[in-house]
Amino acid sequence: MKYLKIRWIAVLLVAVGTSFFFGFKSGDNRSFQVAKNLDIFNSIVKELDMFYVDTIDPNKTIRTGIESMLYSLDPYTQYFPEDDQSELEQMLKNTYGGIGSIITWNTKLKRSMIAEPYEHMPAATVGLKAGDILMEIDGKDLAGKNNQEVSEMLRGQVGTSFKLKVQRPGTEQPLEFDIIVRRSIQLPFIPYYAMLDNNIGYINLSTFSGNPSKEFKQAFLDLKKQGITSLVIDLRNNGGGLLDEAVEIANFFLPRGKTLVTTKGKIKQASNTYKTLREPLDLEIPLAVLVNSATASASEILAGALQDYDRAVVVGNRTFGKGLVQTTRPLPYGGTMKLTTSKYYIPSGRCVQAIDYKHRNEDGSVGRIPDSLTTVFHTAAGREVRDGGGVTPDITVKQDKLPNILFYLVNDNLIFNYATEYCLKHPTIPAPKDFKITDADYADFKAMVQKADFKYDQQTEKILKNLKEMAEFEGYLTDASDEFKALEKKLSHNLERDLDHFSKDIKEMIAVEIIKRYYYQRGSIIQQLKDDKDLKEAVGILTAPEKYKEMLSVPPVKPDEGKKEK
Repeated sequence: MKYLKIRWIAVLLVAVGTSFFFGFKSGDNRSFQVAKNLDIFNSIVKELDMFYVDTIDPNKTIRTGIESMLYSLDPYTQYFPEDDQSELEQMLKNTYGGIGSIITWNTKLKRSMIAEPYEHMPAATVGLKAGDILMEIDGKDLAGKNNQEVSEMLRGQVGTSFKLKVQRPGTEQPLEFDIIVRRSIQLPFIPYYAMLDNNIGYINLSTFSGNPSKEFKQAFLDLKKQGITSLVIDLRNNGGGLLDEAVEIANFFLPRGKTLVTTKGKIKQASNTYKTLREPLDLEIPLAVLVNSATASASEILAGALQDYDRAVVVGNRTFGKGLVQTTRPLPYGGTMKLTTSKYYIPSGRCVQAIDYKHRNEDGSVGRIPDSLTTVFHTAAGREVRDGGGVTPDITVKQDKLPNILFYLVNDNLIFNYATEYCLKHPTIPAPKDFKITDADYADFKAMVQKADFKYDQQTEKILKNLKEMAEFEGYLTDASDEFKALEKKLSHNLERDLDHFSKDIKEMIAVEIIKRYYYQRGSIIQQLKDDKDLKEAVGILTAPEKYKEMLSVPPVKPDEGKKEK
């Protein structure tokens, strides 16, 4: 029936497209081109269906064409057919029907396994643990199924149940969980908030999807009762969500009637102005906002608006730079299209969009707008800010680069596997703020890595090999042979040395992986905040009132500035 329905649609579209083709005036070139190409597309589908040597899958073939067409515009314009509506709903509402866990791939066993159950969700409630290998769902063997396929089987209608069999490390026989009831899984809007030293409040906001403003308000008011005198809002790795939610949270700290966002699109309905509509919660409390390269969209609206009104000091690294707004449009047969309809502009008048999708390179690739082509705008106090490349922090914090070996340790599940073994030996651990990896723990980890015959690529060895080949090609190798031999000796692969040299970063990753087994996402955040450079900078500025005020005001003009030589 689906096949016949698609054939009928194709014939209908051909007929409609043909009528458009002959109906347009020669002067209406754009409409003519649209109708012409629709006619060509439908004819190609029809010819493929009738004459191609193999039987085509019309759903797959046309879906590929649709996705390629939309991706040529920007990565945010997407088509969701009727059977993919749950994915769209999760994106918009931050909810889905499932058991509440992250799954990952076990490369050795070639099966999916539980990576992280969410606190208070069905997976954690019934006793599933990180490291559990997923064997069967309702008696169906999961061998040969990838993560995506397993994830789809775990999800389903809220209230439905299923049986799950897992193989737990350290146990001989598989464990069977007879009844797991799927719930509406809502990822935490605020996985952690607390009062830090110096009466500084801290709120980690993970998303703007759903209704996070309500929880944010409750967290802020709770911290106020505890006696905070300043606040850090952590928007790092927050990919955005609903524009209205960003406006609502900004309104907590800005006066009523302030313009926060202006959207401008091709049609009138896509152009709007969003203002603060309510009385604020607090206009005086000093604010610092933490951002990084994964802070995007609605997060950039909040950070940028607070910066433009000189209401907060922004700390961290330049944000992602997504200044595009998407809306959803209904399509036939239960489908939906999420498409970019406008750009948004924050209070200073700037758009933070960093990638120019309209002007692509010859190979189809896109790049960031160069800083030389950005424009200067000004905050309410007159401070200079720029468009075209995300939100640039008031205080930029240089980030340490993670060592190459750490990537391979994570990718090979060695840190994950060590954490699993550690948990089998330790039923409980200290609170996150007191937990640490001891030297004895790290010695055990190194022994496990050595036993696993761990291998990894060293970038210096690759670069040296390429340099040596180029030197030989250009005739320099003979004269420089002694230097190359000395370098090769110094850069030789030494796993023991690398594990010791990069122990600080590796221990941090191990601690995070272990803590979240006991204290979930909240615990891992507490661990990561222990030695957080961005947070330290934020605390530094919030505990220096004069410096804080100076940073949010225009520097005084020196007597000689502005005078021209005659």
